[in-house]
Amino acid sequence: MAMLKQMGFDPEKTKRTLEMLLIDRKNEFRELADVIFPKGTSSNMSVEDSNKFILDFSLDVNTAFQTWSGQEQLSPNSSLKALTILRQLSRGQNAMNALAHLLNISYNLAEEFKVIYNRLE
Repeated sequence: MAMLKQMGFDPEKTKRTLEMLLIDRKNEFRELADVIFPKGTSSNMSVEDSNKFILDFSLDVNTAFQTWSGQEQLSPNSSLKALTILRQLSRGQNAMNALAHLLNISYNLAEEFKVIYNRLE
């Protein structure tokens, strides 16, 4: 939730947006959760909390991509953030294509979240 708070998203509007996003993107959330949370870890979290974590993670991926592509300035922790993202997503993967697929899912979830959030009143 740190990224959501840092970016200034309203908690109530965020909750409604996440619910709308989950209607169409539940499988993508599940696929990311299977990679990010090692077996047995997600049982300690509620489904709602894990979905918020996945959304926050996706927003981190989105921000990292903007940094990598030169759209944002480097921050002091951007290299550590990038390595953490890559390490979390590459756990258990056998090919770069699988890692790129997970990065694309994360990036697209963040972009769709922003679009839905901006359209809600």
